[in-house]
Amino acid sequence: DTSLAEVNSFLPSVPLSPSSMTNQYKFEDEPELRDLFITVDDPESHITAIETFITYRVVTKTSRGEFDSSEYEVRRRYQDFLWLKSRLEEAHPTLIIPPLPEKFIMKGMVERFSDEFIETRRKALHKFLNRIADHPTLTFNEDFKIFLTAQAWELSSHKKQGPSLLSRMGQTVRAVASSVRGGAKNRPEMFTEMNEYMETFSQKINVLDKIAHRIYKEERDYFNEMKEYGPIHTLWSASEEDIADSLKGVASCIDKCCKATEKRMAGLSENLLPILHEYVLYSEILMGVLKRRDQIQGELDSKVDALASKKTEKDLFSEEIGKLEDKVECANNALKADWDRWKKNMQCDMRSTFINVAENNLHYYEE
Repeated sequence: DTSLAEVNSFLPSVPLSPSSMTNQYKFEDEPELRDLFITVDDPESHITAIETFITYRVVTKTSRGEFDSSEYEVRRRYQDFLWLKSRLEEAHPTLIIPPLPEKFIMKGMVERFSDEFIETRRKALHKFLNRIADHPTLTFNEDFKIFLTAQAWELSSHKKQGPSLLSRMGQTVRAVASSVRGGAKNRPEMFTEMNEYMETFSQKINVLDKIAHRIYKEERDYFNEMKEYGPIHTLWSASEEDIADSLKGVASCIDKCCKATEKRMAGLSENLLPILHEYVLYSEILMGVLKRRDQIQGELDSKVDALASKKTEKDLFSEEIGKLEDKVECANNALKADWDRWKKNMQCDMRSTFINVAENNLHYYEE
């Protein structure tokens, strides 16, 4: 909302090069020396009588002692990534598991199995695995290690040892029953504040996501019209000798604007849209994690109420309550630590993303 006069008064202190803007911001300290490096690349199509699917090469390099080798190369399909995510959620219900791209990314913008779709998904899968690798707890999960190292048949065999359908149904029924009972009545204030924060965050990030997609669509329509508009002036110059040079000049100018707009679109689709959408998915994940924490708290609350109303079986109830209190404390501590880490990463991602967009816009208008 700053007026143009106020903006102009700052001009002498603005760096001459837009790229030097980034130097004014101090990002978080560099992470400690990493001992696990993962790359997702080389997408490959597979066509069978039943289905068509893509696999990606996952290359892992590590110096960790629990790995039998220092380098692994496996191929994984999207369903394998989904399996890993569900296993992590099951093992760590109150940790923030990174999001996976949905079945179809940016619906209506790219065709399934097109080069653009596959590349967008590859980048998202690469980020998913590296976010897990950088997580202080998830990185040591046994299923994660198996995902990175097992050959296809070994992974398939390991998947069959997962929870049974009835067990999964039981978990779903308990989750639904818990949500029907409502939130935990003894929820600590800190988690109430987290819920309120996430409700506001979810609303704002969804609005940002919609605006970014609208900007991209308008930019694309503008680009497509300019592509047709430039050559018309070149054709026109052939039949107007007196103003031929001027018309060619206009055509050349439109062509340059066209190239600048294409670069700007690439910046939006590579740097802005994926980050905003990732945090739309993160907002859904966080709401789920907070609900699971409330569910554990709810179990404890119901046992405490039952103990107060019953005079018999006090010893049995006291033992169960003790275990549930430990479970709630573990859940609270896990979520608290992950929450601080997630907020720090989110703020860093958002800051660097918007600085990048601002720089791209400066370059675009200069051109």
